[in-house]
This record gives sequence, structure tokens and C-alpha cells, in this order.
Amino acid sequence: MEQASGKLTVFFDPPFWVGVFERIEGGKLTVAKITFGAEPKDYEVWDFILKHYYDLKFSPPVSTDVKQIADNPKRRQRNARKQMQSTGVGTKSQQALQLQLEEIKTERNQKSKEQREAEKQRQYDLKQQKRKQKHRGH
Repeated sequence: MEQASGKLTVFFDPPFWVGVFERIEGGKLTVAKITFGAEPKDYEVWDFILKHYYDLKFSPPVSTDVKQIADNPKRRQRNARKQMQSTGVGTKSQQALQLQLEEIKTERNQKSKEQREAEKQRQYDLKQQKRKQKHRGH
């Protein structure tokens, strides 16, 4: 049986509040980052999860080791308190976000290069058309 787990960390990254969704499926970690702006209330975060979770763009998967967490309620409370003290995201999550940013950057560069070449070709065709117009019929 394959296990899947998810975690949402909301923290203040000046000047905005940021939420990082971490999802572990089959030993692979994927991460999505969302900027909230003003400090979100609990019900706003819950509403966002319900309405927009499937619209999130998760990063490419990064392999990670899955830790089995004890089901002791006191231990869970202690871990939750410890996570509240530390801000930010883990290094694996940062790596996954960096991969996603690089992927987006290469796509954007490729798209802009295609647009530049298309504009260059359009200008060339326009210039050729004008040259043909000048030599027509005189």
C-alpha cells in the first residue's frame, strides 16, 4: 500500500505571507508555493485549500526518505510546537522549488526567443514586400 502525505507551512517572508505545500507520494517530494499577501486567517487558508488545491502547480519530484512518525499524541503536539518555533521550509522543499523556478525560467526564455524570431521574420517579410512594391510596374 502506497502512502501519501501532505503538509502546509504558512510563514512570513517579508513583505508577504507565504504558504508552501509539501506533498510526498511514493518517496518523491513535490512542492508548491503560494503567496497570500496579508496574514491569512485559518478559515481563509482552509477555504483556499478546498477551492484551489487542484490548481496548484507542483514542482518536479525530488527523491526523499519518508520518516515513519510515531502516533503518540504528546509527541505530535511536541512536534507541532517545534514546527511553530522554526520558520521557513526544509532544504528538500527549497531544492524542489528551485527546480520549479528553473523549469519556468527555461520555458519563458524559450517562448520569448520564439516570439523574437517570429517578429524578426515578420519584419523581414514586410521589408521584402515593400521592396517588391517599389519595383512593380515602373
